[in-house]
Amino acid sequence: MVISLSSLQTSSTLRPPRILMHGVHGVGKTTFAAGADAPVVIMTEDGLGMLKVPHFPLATSYADVVEALDALLNEEHTYSTVVIDSVDWLEPLVWAETCRRNGWASIEAPGFGKGYAEALTVWREYLDRLNTLRDRRGMAVVQIAHTDIKRFDSPEHEPYDRYVIKLQARAAALLQEHCDVVLFANYRLSIAKADVGFNKKVARALGSGERVLHTAERPAFLAKNRYGLPDTLPLDWKAFVAAMPQPEQS
Repeated sequence: MVISLSSLQTSSTLRPPRILMHGVHGVGKTTFAAGADAPVVIMTEDGLGMLKVPHFPLATSYADVVEALDALLNEEHTYSTVVIDSVDWLEPLVWAETCRRNGWASIEAPGFGKGYAEALTVWREYLDRLNTLRDRRGMAVVQIAHTDIKRFDSPEHEPYDRYVIKLQARAAALLQEHCDVVLFANYRLSIAKADVGFNKKVARALGSGERVLHTAERPAFLAKNRYGLPDTLPLDWKAFVAAMPQPEQS
């Protein structure tokens, strides 16, 4: 490819989004993804419940996941969104594949975090397949993850706890960098102080059960987006799509 100043562009084509979504247990992550346009689910855990959505058989190896992705790439179909449910249950399959390739008894066998570093090779292969699905088949990507609470050691402030994606740190960073949108799903809460007597007050969390998506990072959680989305949205696929930028009309 020859690069010159004539190749400069001021705009880019809006492509289907690559979404990574994490959230508290039972908030409705899978239900959100099932509301996407023509979804098909690659299951690494049995989490669909009563949802009636097309899905591959439960993947019990990394090879199963690869075969499902390759089927979507190479066979004729009308699906528009691939959903991975979930990437933290995919992680042990990635570790097992890494161990198989290297002849290790466990991902900890090489010591000093070398196994987790080597596992990034398998993770990158997986992400390359997702990119190919998006670029060649025009499919949106939704990866679902559970969340964890971990201490964050800030270089500017005292340490504090925050919600993070429930993956090994290197893998979590790689998946976050790959995605266009990282969503955090939670219940909307407010804090009220109640007088319990003896000049003492306690803080109590109040909530109506409303579920929301956060699209921008805050001290309490990881999130991001590349589309200028509102900081908070209802936990609903239609609301998410309505907030997304629309392709320019030619």
